[in-house]
Parts: sequence; C-alpha cells; structure tokens
Amino acid sequence: MIGAEDVGGVHIKYLYHCRRQLWLYARGVRPEHLNSAVQMGEAVHETSYTRSSPVDLGAAKLDHLDGAAWVHEVKSSSKPSQADEAQAMHYCYRLHAVGIAAQGGVLHYPKTRRTRRLPYTAETAKQAEADIVEVLAVVSAVSSPPLLARSACRGCSYIDYCWNE
Repeated sequence: MIGAEDVGGVHIKYLYHCRRQLWLYARGVRPEHLNSAVQMGEAVHETSYTRSSPVDLGAAKLDHLDGAAWVHEVKSSSKPSQADEAQAMHYCYRLHAVGIAAQGGVLHYPKTRRTRRLPYTAETAKQAEADIVEVLAVVSAVSSPPLLARSACRGCSYIDYCWNE
C-alpha cells in the first residue's frame, strides 16, 4: 500500500472529511474529475493568488510558501474546516522534515475574502505525526470504513460510488 513518506495533503484532508473516501482514494478510485464541486474548486484555485508558485514535496504539494516560511493554501469552501487546518499543519510537518522551519499555515478563502493564520507548534507537529499514523491505519484496513450519513456526502465526488444502490 503506502508508507508514511507517501502520505500527502489529500490523504490528510480525506482522513478528516471521510475515512471511506480516504480508503477508496488510496486504492486508486479517483472520480474527482467528474465532480462539479471539484471542478469549481480547481477554478477558484487557478484564478486566485495567481502570482504564487506551488511547492512540490513529493507526496505533498502545497499552494505557496512565502519568504517568512508560512504555508499558504487556497480553499474553495466558504468556511474553515478541521481538514483545512490539518492539511496546512501536515505541510508544515513535511517542510520541517526537509529542514525548512515553517512558521505555520495561512488559509485563504477567496469566496468570503477571509484569511486564517495558524501557527505551527509542538502540539500541531505531534498531531500531524499522529495523522500520518492514522492515515496508514485506515488505508491498510482490509475493508472500507462505514458510510457517513448521506447528508454529509452532499457534493462529494465519491457519492455515486458509495451510495450506488
């Protein structure tokens, strides 16, 4: 399956959003390109903060790292989520692992013109490490995690796969 070094931001986002989605993603089920919400998110990302350059850390690809070592992430949703925060802290964790002392994450929400700054601390580093362990546990399970309540699946690109009856 995957190792700790293969865990990227999408894995972390799916861990917090839906463990079943994470399990399917790790097995190569990738219906995202068919989903209008995902397409809208990509459009928001491509048209917002166009002067920023993405940073590729292998499994993790962050939107932008500024000169003060703050990770910037552009989000298409209108409100912050725990998944957004965990993803930003995962990127900080990855940067620290390669010798870059990331200060924290800055989450940008263009729809609402809001920004949220999250410092990277010893506590968030510990949680980022625990998240990687949890991702590995979920993806190595023999069977998929249970479905969420259908109302939680609205807009998810995996809805047809999970709720095909």
